[in-house]
Amino acid sequence: MGLAMNSRLEAGLVLDQAVGGTVQIVIDTLFAKIQSEEYPADSRLPSERALAAELGVSRNTVREALDVLATHDIIRRRAGSGSFVTYRARKVEQSSSGSIAERTSPLDHLVVRSIIEPEMVRLATINMSPRELEELDDIVSRIERVRSDVSEFIKCEEELYRKIAQGTRNPLLEACYELTIEVCRQSFRTALMRRHLTPDRIQSYQTRYNTLFNAIAARDVEAAVEFVKLHLVDEQKLLLHES
Repeated sequence: MGLAMNSRLEAGLVLDQAVGGTVQIVIDTLFAKIQSEEYPADSRLPSERALAAELGVSRNTVREALDVLATHDIIRRRAGSGSFVTYRARKVEQSSSGSIAERTSPLDHLVVRSIIEPEMVRLATINMSPRELEELDDIVSRIERVRSDVSEFIKCEEELYRKIAQGTRNPLLEACYELTIEVCRQSFRTALMRRHLTPDRIQSYQTRYNTLFNAIAARDVEAAVEFVKLHLVDEQKLLLHES
């Protein structure tokens, strides 16, 4: 099971792998600086060498800590350019959703998705504008380019569902679904999917999301809703297998 980060950190990240004590301290220190916006969103972090000197640890320790932060979408590492902050603080929302995440079981989460997603897809199929469909197509294309990067796949998947939620033209439904994403991010499903997202499963999901997009773009409400219902059944099977 995951190892909770220092409870002082508001976002309550859950690590799905154990790390050494020194690495954990570096993770907590860097994340605290990011949360306080000492390292603001989109800024570049100091080099590994500079961080190692500042924190009094080895470069390998810094590199491992940065890898963990990148895995949790706190930073993004770019070869030859450095590490850039992608985390954006949402103090009120994260405090609230973090509390809900602690009380939400995997079954609770799946039940809510089963209530929201079919109606969300139905409304999006009816209401999405041509421009929104183009943006959705771009996201699906990005998903299809992923081969084995689980973090990138999960990030694109979140963007896909967010775009569909926006396309409903229902701000309350969109806000409700955003909460399900936040709860998912802070709890069980991300860790679950990281264990099961093999390259073959990623390829299967890519095919599914392409099918979903085609149904939405064709304004085929019945096909789009049926697809998402079948997708949720598969998610249930995955959950039961894990249990």
